[in-house]
Amino acid sequence: MVSHFKEGNLTSSSFSYFILEGYEDVRSLRYFYFMLTAMLYIVIVIVNTSLIVVICVNRSLHEPMYIFLCSLFVNELYGSTGLFPFLLVQILSDIHTVSVSFCFLQIYCLYTYANIEFGNLAIMSYDRYLAICCPLQYNTRMTCNKAVIFIIAVWLYSFVNFLIPFSLNIRLTLCGNIMNSLCCHNYLVAKLACSDINVINIYGLFSTAVSLLVPLLPILISYSKILKVCFFGSKQTRQKAVSTCTPHLASLLNFSFGCSFQILQSRFDMSSVPSELRIILSLYFLIIPPFLNPVMFGLQMSKIRNRCKHVLCYNILTCRRNKKT
Repeated sequence: MVSHFKEGNLTSSSFSYFILEGYEDVRSLRYFYFMLTAMLYIVIVIVNTSLIVVICVNRSLHEPMYIFLCSLFVNELYGSTGLFPFLLVQILSDIHTVSVSFCFLQIYCLYTYANIEFGNLAIMSYDRYLAICCPLQYNTRMTCNKAVIFIIAVWLYSFVNFLIPFSLNIRLTLCGNIMNSLCCHNYLVAKLACSDINVINIYGLFSTAVSLLVPLLPILISYSKILKVCFFGSKQTRQKAVSTCTPHLASLLNFSFGCSFQILQSRFDMSSVPSELRIILSLYFLIIPPFLNPVMFGLQMSKIRNRCKHVLCYNILTCRRNKKT
């Protein structure tokens, strides 16, 4: 499992697996945590998939705003699938190990999920700006084709952006294989390296800053203009802004909180925070947004809410007719 080799005067080790220490406190309540995690994953899959189907099937929802929402929900499924099945297996397992190849695959999946999530929220903020500040020009400046192009650009950028830090980490020679976490993290792998990782740290900080600033700029610009219109616009404009921007802002703040804690935890000493709380918060951006986003948008957007009611009522009536026959 472990091979040793020498490079100059430095003795290094190459490991074929990582040990995850975050599950040590889970053993006594493993079945409770398993049921809780399984139920949460099932709800996330059902709710996100249902909304994706509702948006895709109903032509009345084939508008830019709902196309962006569909991309958001697809990404929630992507990130959840990269985490929850792995958590379920590890919770029930007695040996909490993960192969190096799978660990890096999970890292790539979870980090690209975070980039795509933030990118989706950025283009959604621009869409809300056009709808509120330029309502007469909205249909020409934001078409379905442009929305699809925006989504493709966000997904491609996110997959390509993480390739360089990912390729730097995958080439590291490791002197340890123990991570105090529930899943694999890029920076935790880098901390196990035998060699100097200053270059990786600098590039990691630069990459993180770019990943945050690129979507953050359109979000700040869009909302500054929306606020300006709200202050000087009519009451009807303010009501429209509140109704359409509330779920987006809630989703943005929720996701930003989780990402901020994850960045702080990976870069700074958080030993003063209880280990259980620290571990839970480290997965916050991977668990809570996929659960809350479809609920918030589904309840707030009347078209989606009405379509879901229509589908539900239709299924109930169909079941009753089938029983009678």
